This record gives sequence, C-alpha cells and structure tokens, in this order.
Amino acid sequence: MLLHDSAKQLGPETRAIYLNCEDFKRHTFPNVLIEILTALFGELENHLSGWFGRKAKLKTILQDIIARLNTMHLAPDEQEEAIKQTQSGASTEGNSFEAETGAEIALPGSAKAHGKTKLKVDDSTTNKQEVERIYKTHRQKLQELDLWLPELKKRLREFFDLSSKVKCIILQVDDLYHLKRADQAFVVDYIHRLCKDLPIFFKIATIRHASTMYADREGQPIGAQERHDYQPINIDYSFSDFARTRSQNWRILKEYGQRAGMSETELDSLFRGEGFARLVMAGGGVPRDVLSLFLEGLSESEGNPLGKDDVRVLSRSNLERRIEELKKDSHADEQDTLISGIYVMREFCLNKMTNVFLVPEKMLQKSDSWRNLFNRLADYRIIHQAGSALTHKSTQGNYQAFAIDIGCYAHYRKMEGRFVEIDVSRAEAKDKMRSAPILTETELDRLFKGVPQDAEDQLKQPLTEIED
Repeated sequence: MLLHDSAKQLGPETRAIYLNCEDFKRHTFPNVLIEILTALFGELENHLSGWFGRKAKLKTILQDIIARLNTMHLAPDEQEEAIKQTQSGASTEGNSFEAETGAEIALPGSAKAHGKTKLKVDDSTTNKQEVERIYKTHRQKLQELDLWLPELKKRLREFFDLSSKVKCIILQVDDLYHLKRADQAFVVDYIHRLCKDLPIFFKIATIRHASTMYADREGQPIGAQERHDYQPINIDYSFSDFARTRSQNWRILKEYGQRAGMSETELDSLFRGEGFARLVMAGGGVPRDVLSLFLEGLSESEGNPLGKDDVRVLSRSNLERRIEELKKDSHADEQDTLISGIYVMREFCLNKMTNVFLVPEKMLQKSDSWRNLFNRLADYRIIHQAGSALTHKSTQGNYQAFAIDIGCYAHYRKMEGRFVEIDVSRAEAKDKMRSAPILTETELDRLFKGVPQDAEDQLKQPLTEIED
C-alpha cells in the first residue's frame, strides 16, 4: 500500500513500475533475474506512447533489449562440474568470515537419521555458502548478464535522452522475500547496478529478517548495503512502545470511520472496556490484522460492543491463520524449524504460566541461528517484541522481552491462579517484565528435543477451555 500510495504522488515526469516477486516464486536463478528484467522492460513497452512519446527509435530500443533477454532466458545454464560442496553448517575455526554456524537441533522419535531429525536454523554462514554455490553453478549465464550491463545502460541512457515526457522511473519491487533466499542478493545487486548513474531508482518492499540484501561472493560484495546504497524505512509497530502502536491503529480506524460517516464517539462506542487495546494486541499491532479481526468481531457480536473476552475468542483462529501465512511465505526448508520454534515458545510460556519471557541479549548477539529464529517469528507476529535492553530483578545481564501471541493461551477464560498475563498496554508492563522467566540457550535445546512430529497439528488443535 505504501508503494502504491507513493506512486500516486509522483509528478508527470516520473513514473513508477510495480513488480511483485511472488509472481517469480520458486523460479530458478539466474532465470528469475532475467524474468524480472523482462517484466520491467515489458512494462515500459506497454506504456511507451503514453509515457515517453511516439518515437520509433524508443520502441526499437525496448524491443532489442527484450529480444536479448528472451534469448538469454532460453539458453541452457552452463554448470561447473566441480563445485566445492561445503558441508552445510560447517565453520572454519579462526576465520571470522565463517564464525557462526547453523544450530542443529535433534528431535527424537523421527524415522530419519537413525531416530533423529536434524533441523537447521538459517544463518549468515549457511546463507553465504548457498550464495557461493548458486554463483558457481550458474557462472556462465551470470557472466553474460554482467558483460551486457554496460551496453544495456548505454541503450537506456539513449532511451531517456529521446523521451519527450517521462524523465525518471521508480522501480518498485514488492515482496522480495518470496524469491529463494540465496538468490535475493544477486537480484538486488543487478537492480542496484542497473539503476546507478541512470534516472532509475528502486524501492524494495520485503520482510526484513526473511531477506538477504547483501552477501559476499569470493570476497566480493553482492547486493546493496543498508544506508550506503539504500535507506531503510521501517513501517512496523511493535509492543515495545504499545501506546504508539495503539495510537497508529486508532488513527487508521478513525479514518475509515470518517469515510463511513461515523464520529469518533460513535466509533468508540463499538468497544467496551479494554476491547480496542486487546484487539491491537491480538492483531500484533499490524493494521491489516487489527482491522480484519475488528470486522470479524463485529460480525460475530451482532452489533454489540467488542470486549476483552470477545477478542480472546477471535485470537484462537487468528493464530492458526498466522501459522498458515508463515507456511505460505517461508521456504520449505525452514518451515519445520519455524513450526518447532512456535511449539517450543508456547510450551515454555504455558509451563511458566506467563505470556512474556526474556531472552539474554548476549545469546542473541552470539548466535545468528537463535537470533534469526526469534526475528522470523516476530516478523510473522507469532511472538511480539515487547522490550529491549531490560535488566532482570534477580539475574545479571541485559535481556529482550517477547510476548507470546494471545491465541496461544486463549483457552484460559479466567487466568487467576493459572496464568499471569502481563498486559503490554499498561504503563507498569515494563517493570513487570523484569520479573519474567528467562528462556536460555540450555532451555531452548532441551525444549527442541521434546518437539513432537505432529507439532503443527498440536498447535492448531484448540486446548481445552479453562474457566474455573
């Protein structure tokens, strides 16, 4: 929505071209890059007369570029026979380039690997190894694209010089995370180099921790570096500043209310007690999810104001939807790890009878694997960032606080004596978090070993409602 809205604000000499990477999901590299470029120049050709003017030379330039891309796309990939296969997860001791490895988590009871299944949490080292493998596998076609780039940019300069109307293009690349993780940096790298020194600029929308914008290949930088080559815009609202997140969601809802002819007082009457704050918690602070739950709640309440308990009931099915979204957006080789992570964190919170837990900052700084797992689950709003640089009342060190999704404990209709919920919407929440249980690396290892094979089914199966 941010991409589409910003495109509407462009002047007549600047146009936006929108490309959705979900259209290229599971396509092989480097053909996926060729297909993205073909789509880009195909869009330019479709808008040629309206945007650039009716000059035959302009059409010829675009047709030549598209024809060259089509030829490269049909050409077979030249593979190196001797590809160095680095064992996944291996690290080179003393080498800072490969200092961190993927965490292997053994699950008992599986038929694989002599009774154990080894799950691997994606990290920077394994990703670098995969990037290296991809590069070596498809070196020939990549080299052809690289060698062609100066000529391509020369033709584009000629194209813009001939244009009588549009003088600048904004290339909008949406949902980059749908591309294979190892391919993303190569796609970003080529787009970045294509745009450089031309009146073409790029905007990339993606899930931060599911994306690789920059990587090393044989010691050479690939992709675009944050703040050096692009400026990040974070549109997420977290529970770390719940008042700000609540305010943002209320402003959006109020705008819709105004369009429906409702006053703020009338809108407020649709909630009772802490209904709206709880709705924001259940939606993870994401406006889309908050609004969807709001509409669902209104429908089921038959016009009665939404209260805290109404949202609790809605949160059950919402957790299931989040798990399905995670499966849809994540890659197949990481889904088992993410599902296991959800199971582990839910079990920890239910056993400790609390919705908030602390994770040592030192552990997250030291381990790419664990940090990536927590970041990914926070991206999918299974857990919620609730605080950082917190101190514990009885244990030394700094901690990050995470709140488990409400859907994980929705079966507790009455919590007194069974479950302690820290209400992140309250001013005293941060102080209460300092007494929350600590999820250590040792505890994570222990809990992962107990993850059942049907973890996903158990997560989706509603726990027995507890009232008395």
